[in-house]
Order: sequence, then structure tokens, then C-alpha cells
Amino acid sequence: MWALALIGFTLLGPALPALADGELIKGVHEVRDGDERTPVGGVGVDVFVGEEEVGSATSADDGTWSVPVPGSGTYRVVLDVGSLPDGVAPTDPERTELDNVDVRSGQEKVVRFQLGPGRVVESDPWARAGNLFIVGLRFGSIIALSAIGLSMIYGVTGLVNFAHGELITLGAVITWWFNALLGWHLLLAAIPGVLAVAAFGGAQERWLWLPLRRRRSGTVALIVVSIGLSFLIRYGVVLVPFGGIPQSYRQYAIQEPWRFLGLEATPKTVAIIAASIVILGLVGLALQRSRTGMAMRAVSDNPDLARSSGIDVDRVILWTWIFGAGLAALGGVFFGISEGVEWQMGFRLLLMVFVAVVLGGLGSPYGAMLGGLLIGVLVEMSTLWLSVEFKNVIALGAMIVMLLFRPQGLLGQRERVG
Repeated sequence: MWALALIGFTLLGPALPALADGELIKGVHEVRDGDERTPVGGVGVDVFVGEEEVGSATSADDGTWSVPVPGSGTYRVVLDVGSLPDGVAPTDPERTELDNVDVRSGQEKVVRFQLGPGRVVESDPWARAGNLFIVGLRFGSIIALSAIGLSMIYGVTGLVNFAHGELITLGAVITWWFNALLGWHLLLAAIPGVLAVAAFGGAQERWLWLPLRRRRSGTVALIVVSIGLSFLIRYGVVLVPFGGIPQSYRQYAIQEPWRFLGLEATPKTVAIIAASIVILGLVGLALQRSRTGMAMRAVSDNPDLARSSGIDVDRVILWTWIFGAGLAALGGVFFGISEGVEWQMGFRLLLMVFVAVVLGGLGSPYGAMLGGLLIGVLVEMSTLWLSVEFKNVIALGAMIVMLLFRPQGLLGQRERVG
């Protein structure tokens, strides 16, 4: 059954929604020198969804340009600096790329790049490094929240769950439904989003993974089932009232950054980092002090000994699934606030989640927290020297180095095999 689902939804993958009419991104390229404005023709602009280009345009003689987009959603608009004529340059060389351009249904979104007389603006490398550290901390905190559940589930069941990324997606998408379709404020919409995914995690354990464990299904079979479930959920999100077009929440989509000591950070970035640190601290406290948390750690260390000590192992595994799925959903909500909501956002984040779990130590929730924060900062800071396309390479390289020199991870424990 799962093999058929895997094949069927693989074939459904290319069948994304067709282009919608009416939505476009447009603007005017012009040099502003005081009150004087001079249009600039022949300057290129590219529009992306994630890393995929959806359109491009070149400004006419009057400086105008427009790019039709597939529909409402969040886009990235990039100025082709190489096409600027001599004597014209961006007023701020760091602002040649506009992230989180939010386009509503039927809207002609206007964006503008500030151009001026050609001159070189020296940027402070320390300020850039500080800004990248802040972005990395935000990204790392999202990875850490998402990775805890994957690590804990592996610790108590031995399952490498490839459908964990879809829990991240579901958290963001269900929250978007309540926010965009029902009109709830984002802070309220996140509550049913997280609770629904937590309940879905518990349902998975109760009616899927528990029966498979009782039948003594092998590790490879469980991995194949998790891959099939991943495809089922991912393409199911496309078929329900969400579609394949990236969307954004109604609140906090575009914000002016706060500036302090040469550093920049939007209010939502600061809020995500602060909230994640508080939540991670509460999770660590719950694992150390609560009865359920101590039972989870006991089952993770030795399920047979925990069972002989009177611990209801099946009940502990159920709560682990509920707990881990809820945290993954919360990570998805934060990721959606940061970069927009799309149908495969969890799949894109899954690689980083796996790297964080391996880096911190398989089965160690504290290691997942530490690994997530470290990998987020590492991949963002690497863009100081390398192109952004090398982010995944840096993450995989860090994982390979860890497996070579410390296979148990930073906080994992050595195991004797054989």
C-alpha cells in the first residue's frame, strides 16, 4: 500500500496549480539625485520562489518593468547589478535583493530599487558578520525546535522518520489556514496549528507505528513506510486548499529592521530567537524534572530495563510522538514567519534537521538543541567567504567530519556493537 502511495504521489508531483492571471511584480528603475529623477533602461530583474526562478524582465526606456508571477505568495526579487550602465550603482550595495515580497491575489505589487550616481559604499565586515550571526541564530533556533522531536523519536523507538519534515510543513500550513482563510491573528492561529499536528503525531503512533512494531517490522521497512508517508502528506498539501504557490501570513510579513550598533534585525527575528530560547529552556527543564520527561529519558537509555521497572513504554512513546510533533509544528510556524509558507518547506529543512541530530548525537534531545543552533550559525556565517549555494555543502561537510572523528556526536554516548 505504501509503495503504491509513494509511486502515485511521485507522479502527482509535477501537477502543480497552473499560473494565475493578474498577479505581477513591477517597478521603475530611475536614478535619484536630489529632486532629479532619470529613468534607466536595459536593467534586468529576476524573480524567484525559493531558489527557483519564476520570471525576469528588462526595464524599458522609461525605466518601467513588470514580471507576471504564478499567483499570490512570497517572492524574492533580485536586481541584475551587471546590467547597470556606467555611472549608475545601487545606493546601498547590500540592498540589491528584496526578500519576502508579498503579493496578494490579483495584486500588482510595486517594488523599487534605490539607484544613484555610481559610487562605492564601504560596508563594515564586522557589522555584516554580526548580522549573519543573528540570522544564523534565528535559523538555528528553528532547526533546534524541529530536531528535538526527530531525535527523541529515534531515541525511544529507533525509527529514522523521513516524514518528520512534513510535520514542520503541516504546522505552518494549518496555521496559515486559520490565519489567512479564517482571519485569526497569527498568534492565535498558531495554537490550533500546533495542537492539530501534535494530535496527528499521536495518531501516527497509535494506528501506524505501534502496529508495525508489534508485527516486528524491520528497520528498512519502517524507513520505507516513513518515506511513503512523507510523499503522501507533502503532495496532499498541494491537493487541499493551499496549492503549490508560496503564501505568507497576514501579520509580520514585511517589517522595518531595528538598528543598533551597526547591526540590523527585524522585530520578528528577535521575537523568534527569544521565544525559541525560552521554549528550548522549558523543554530541557521538562525532560529533567517532570515524570514524563524522566520516563522518556529512561526509555531512550534502555527500553527493556524501563519496562521491567514498571514504566508503560508504549504510553511514553505515544507522548514522545505528541511532544515531538508539536515542537516540529512550532518550528514550522517560525519558519513560515521567517521565509513564507510553501508545500515543501519541511522537506527543504529536513536535511538541516538530520545534520543537527547527527551533530548533537543521535537520540539526545539536548544534542539536537545544540546541534541545531550550531549548524544554523555555521551555514549562515559561511556566506562571509562562500556563495549562498554552498550552504548545504557546509552542513553536509560538518556532518561528515563529525561522523569521522566523533561518531556519537557532541553530546551522544559511545555504544559498543557486537
